[in-house]
Amino acid sequence: MLKLYYYPGACSLAPHLVLEWIGAPYEAIRVKLGDPAYNAINPAGAVPALDTGEGWTLTQAGAVLHYLARRFPDARLGSDGSPRDEAELDRWSHFLTGDLHPAFFPLFSPQRYTTSQDAAALEAVKTAAQALIAKKLDLVDAHLAGKDHVLGGRRTFLDAYALPMLRWARAMLPGGLQKHPNCERLLRHIEADPVAKKVMVDEGIS
Repeated sequence: MLKLYYYPGACSLAPHLVLEWIGAPYEAIRVKLGDPAYNAINPAGAVPALDTGEGWTLTQAGAVLHYLARRFPDARLGSDGSPRDEAELDRWSHFLTGDLHPAFFPLFSPQRYTTSQDAAALEAVKTAAQALIAKKLDLVDAHLAGKDHVLGGRRTFLDAYALPMLRWARAMLPGGLQKHPNCERLLRHIEADPVAKKVMVDEGIS
């Protein structure tokens, strides 16, 4: 059986939702970050980790999502198989992994981005991170104009991948997502999904 190691509200929320959309049997295991027992499963200490049930474990949210889409093609959460759709799926998956997600790190752990422990210096790091996140969301918001999903007119794992990051942005940016109405619209659309509601209740973040 598949086993997903997750932390509530983290980017592991994305594969948690995808597993529910797929409908295959799985076990969701909440971990404590920094726990040596979990570090033995994923030495990077980050979530998610997916025990594939085939004798090996996969880490990195983007890789886990791609794997699930390919392993369960009937769920139709990946590309349509055309080179262009594959490229667009990869483009936005890489953007979420490499551009948007890391922009939040200074908000979560500002002390890692300055040698100063002064409160004003730490606050400056957070302010700079908020500005960077807003710039990244400008690109997402423009892409989402006239769209109900990240990838055109159908649901893919990209919608699940966007969920935790858009939730963070709404909670941590001044004014939330007011300046990014298309992002807010997508977030509300996903949060209204009964399956997504169930997952967030299960994680205790509803």
